[in-house]
Amino acid sequence: MKVAIIGAKGQLGTDLVEVFGEEAIPLTHKDLDVTDFESLKILKELKPEVIINTAAYVRVDDAEFYPEKAFHVNAVGALNVARVANEIGAVNIYISTDYVFDGTKGEPYTEDDVPNPINVYGLSKYAGEVFTRNYSERWYVIRVASLYGKAGASGKGGNFVEWVVEKARKGEELRIVDDQFMSPTYTGDVAETLREFLKLRSEFGVYHMVNEGYCSWYEFTRAIFEILGWDVEVEPIKSSELKRLARRPGFSALRNVKLEKIGLRMRHWRGALQDYLKEKGYV
Repeated sequence: MKVAIIGAKGQLGTDLVEVFGEEAIPLTHKDLDVTDFESLKILKELKPEVIINTAAYVRVDDAEFYPEKAFHVNAVGALNVARVANEIGAVNIYISTDYVFDGTKGEPYTEDDVPNPINVYGLSKYAGEVFTRNYSERWYVIRVASLYGKAGASGKGGNFVEWVVEKARKGEELRIVDDQFMSPTYTGDVAETLREFLKLRSEFGVYHMVNEGYCSWYEFTRAIFEILGWDVEVEPIKSSELKRLARRPGFSALRNVKLEKIGLRMRHWRGALQDYLKEKGYV
């Protein structure tokens, strides 16, 4: 099975390339640009059986100022990939986000919950979901959340774990929100699970794919230093104190209901975090 991975040098893309091994066709921004339909013709030449689109505009606050950039990549890009996937008969996999939800449910969202994005980034990703399902005959929308991986997020200059570890090493103040809850997820686990998922040839549709459990960003930060064995002071603050441009959902944790129904389970986020810190050489 040939699997084209768009965004192969990104945080999730890097792990997907590693996990799929010889089956992977790594495609970086130099190879194609999802916003340029003509550049996607390379997919017609490669004829992959599966296309995994990890390309995304992920700067949540910047998207408020530059909505056209977010929609160009996250929505129009998804539309372009969907059209090409349909032409060549490939399975189209669009990687989406927990930010398609408004965070008011108060408990983890399932695949059956109705999206209601409260920022431009989330809305652009939801538009990408709609284009994926309406322009592809064979499609999956895979929602992930709060990703961290060995490669770091190129669009954000690293990831949250790297950021807090670096600040602690420099002795800088750490003030972390304790009123936003999410499902921290290791990209290595997503990549492994997605490979197993494809083997099952499951019914097309929307699936959540996150590490089990949830926590606040403050709790996640405390867990990082507990695993490292570092005595670091972390001050809990409210999200309103950060005065960000984009609103964030207060509770955007996800549950992998459909994944579990087909016999796939992802481990708890604490175990995943511990392995990640070991792999990065922090422990």
